Amino acid sequence: MSGISKKLFEEWRELARKELKGKSLDNHFWNTPEEIKVMPLYTEEDLSALSEQKESLPGLEPFLRGPRATMYTNKPWTIRQYAGFSTAEESNEFYKKCLENGQTGLSVAFDLATHRGYDSDHPRVLGDVGKAGVAIDTVEDMKILFNEIPLDKMSVSMTMNGAVLPVLAGYIVAAEEQGVAQQNLSGTIQNDILKEFMVRNTYIYPPGQSMRIVSDIIAYTSKNMPLYNSISISGYHMQEAGATLTQELAYTLADGIEYVRAALSAGLEIDEFAPRLSFFFCTGMNFFMEVAKLRAARFIWAKLMKQFNPKDSRSLSLRTHCQTSGVSLTSQDPHNNIIRTAYEALAAVLGGTQSLHTNAFDEALALPSKLSSRIARNTQLILSEETGVTNVIDPLAGSYYVESLTKQVIDKTLSLIEEVEEMGGMTKAVSEGFTKMRIEESAAKKQARVDKGEEVIVGVNKYVNSNLNDKIELLEVDNEKVIKEQIKKLSKIKKERNNQKVAVSIDQLRKGANGKGNLLELSIEAIRARATVGEVSAAIEDIFSRHKAVSKSITGVYGAAFSEDKMYSETQKKVNEFANREGRQPRILVAKLGQDGHDRGAKIIATAFADIGFDVDVGPLFATPEETSKQAIENDVHVVGISSQAAGHKTLVPELIKSLKKNGGEKVIVVVGGIVPPGDIDDLKNSGVSAIFGPGTPIIDSANQVIDILLDKN
Repeated sequence: MSGISKKLFEEWRELARKELKGKSLDNHFWNTPEEIKVMPLYTEEDLSALSEQKESLPGLEPFLRGPRATMYTNKPWTIRQYAGFSTAEESNEFYKKCLENGQTGLSVAFDLATHRGYDSDHPRVLGDVGKAGVAIDTVEDMKILFNEIPLDKMSVSMTMNGAVLPVLAGYIVAAEEQGVAQQNLSGTIQNDILKEFMVRNTYIYPPGQSMRIVSDIIAYTSKNMPLYNSISISGYHMQEAGATLTQELAYTLADGIEYVRAALSAGLEIDEFAPRLSFFFCTGMNFFMEVAKLRAARFIWAKLMKQFNPKDSRSLSLRTHCQTSGVSLTSQDPHNNIIRTAYEALAAVLGGTQSLHTNAFDEALALPSKLSSRIARNTQLILSEETGVTNVIDPLAGSYYVESLTKQVIDKTLSLIEEVEEMGGMTKAVSEGFTKMRIEESAAKKQARVDKGEEVIVGVNKYVNSNLNDKIELLEVDNEKVIKEQIKKLSKIKKERNNQKVAVSIDQLRKGANGKGNLLELSIEAIRARATVGEVSAAIEDIFSRHKAVSKSITGVYGAAFSEDKMYSETQKKVNEFANREGRQPRILVAKLGQDGHDRGAKIIATAFADIGFDVDVGPLFATPEETSKQAIENDVHVVGISSQAAGHKTLVPELIKSLKKNGGEKVIVVVGGIVPPGDIDDLKNSGVSAIFGPGTPIIDSANQVIDILLDKN
């Protein structure tokens, strides 16, 4: 043993054994959710086999210590806030104030109607317009969004995948009409559609056709926008959906390789586009694992890209944006979220991120307010300006633990990537639902650990403060007002534009989708003519069709973790009591209303309730209240459970209850789970909702309440 003598090491072991009261030190380790064995102590000996890591320097292949030679000692990370507030006018005012107060880049959040390629006047988006981001229908909205913000000087990140063509085209045309040429634009478009089929679900077209859009955007931007990142390959929503950190890393990098192959197949040379690829990762509460993940990501990407024989070393370099976890935020004792976000931000910085967004503490209750957004932004400013973390490059390098953990993350991730490659790559793995099911299984296991208290969440399952009376001022979006404003603007544009020119550009776009024209180039022409987001999306949908996912559920994972739990058994007894009384199991329809595709909560509820003994139906994504009502009545369910995350519940749930009553389903009880602001609770209950379960509610508690309501009612 180098560095520490054998005698000294044995002396430590004996001391540790005494402190453990005779328990074996060999069994005193932590087995992470990623199945990585973490020992209680690391020494220099653990670095003996890590020669590649020990010899790595920042800015040089394999970039383990950072993509830049000087990192933050020369230029701190870009401080971003992912935000959008109902209308372009409101968002513009918010952006300008953020920039005045130290923010250095813009990250635009679009509403779900825009994500899914619908204009604000479409009947399917009644409850979604302006609710989870800014509503964008035309280039005129985009021009307002960036009014008085110089797009030749400001890096703009846009999280958009489904309607990526009209949105990116709108940004380009808005810049042109501001006087900024395409070659001077800098920023990032997410353009990562494979991820959407696994977790977030804001897709429009099927996987194969969607990959055509990705490669067309890479081709166009490589030729015309040399400063612009044509894709941000995202693992963020995978971790948010329940993926382990190694699953997040493996599936994200495997997505990246699939996009590289698509661009090469479209005729591009590797060095034409690879230097402008970027990544987007989540940073959660497993502090050292998150640091190791980002270091491992750079090492693995350089290794994977070698197979394409690039001549430019920048093609091997992984650059990333990070965002603190939304799932780690709790509605209980929400000020704890400020502390969580600060630690997560520090992990991203110590891992070497190039830009960072910090979540607002009230996001488990509602959309972020201006106050909470300011606190989130200042978290980064304090980290950058006051802590000294920018004074040293990769300060955790050489840590026995961090280096060993990085190696274990590398090995585990590579094995998962190999599994996907053996299936034929990510497009095939995604199309077959393989990666989605793996992530959902991990999510169910995590929920079980939290509900059993094995994974501690302060203020939720440990150190619960039941005397909290903090009143937090939350953002309230007037959905009806936003819709009226957007419809008024849409009507004005359609009256004033040259409709013949629009029709020609839309027809050319349709032909391009059916042929070989570059779809971004054709979309830019349509947007210049004042075609709407919905019109551009619909033209491509005419050729590509709109994708409809087949819902699959796992069983047994949650129940296996509770096989000996007393409360779980008591809940099952109540379920059996109901079944004996009614002659069948209690039946629940777990549903998502509107365009909110975040289905982690719905999937976890579905698998857990099935394990407890409920008959469970899972509704399709993007359902209207009328469609959900019809399914509930046809399937003769006792309960409809609505999972809400994007603030559309206040409009959509009352419509569902009206539809149930109108069509003979007045006996069906409706419950709601997810992000429900306290101010919405009375309105929902007055409309007929029987129970509301906020974030962090143990599933056993919600199942108990639901079965108690059914027993009382029947």
